[in-house]
Amino acid sequence: MAGFFKIALHNFFHAPTTDPYPFGETFLPDTYRGIIAWDKDTCIGCSTCQHVCPTGAIRVAETDDGEGISFSYWLNSCTLCGNCGFFCPTNAVHHTTNFHTVTLQKEKYDKTVYGEVDLVGCRKCSKKIRPMVELLLERAYSVVSDEERSNASLCPECRRMKRFEELYK
Repeated sequence: MAGFFKIALHNFFHAPTTDPYPFGETFLPDTYRGIIAWDKDTCIGCSTCQHVCPTGAIRVAETDDGEGISFSYWLNSCTLCGNCGFFCPTNAVHHTTNFHTVTLQKEKYDKTVYGEVDLVGCRKCSKKIRPMVELLLERAYSVVSDEERSNASLCPECRRMKRFEELYK
């Protein structure tokens, strides 16, 4: 019992030893996973993030007009597990160091991120396809040629026909 009073007396006369947050800066480790951020320019709408999200906080769907792909993320369902960022092939979804997630009960449905990725037209037939991101081309080919960049702007059917024509000239 004497040890407890000694520690209590010491703590009474000395400053706290914890982080001074919210009255000062706090330490965040390099691997901290905070609120996710979504980059429209690198997203290809593959829905991988939606499929690996254990809580269903992420939704990826075709827009009502069929001209794009919508992305929504509900912060209050996210467990910050990191699956979405780990499995995203283009790093369009990634965690930030933002840890400010406290909201009032009446605002809990307002913590949603919305966005849309515009589909692009096939270079040959104008059918709407997902955009190609340079990062994926670099992962697929050691040296990305102009021909491969050109083929990436074709829909699967036109790409198949082009390859068929090249084989049987």
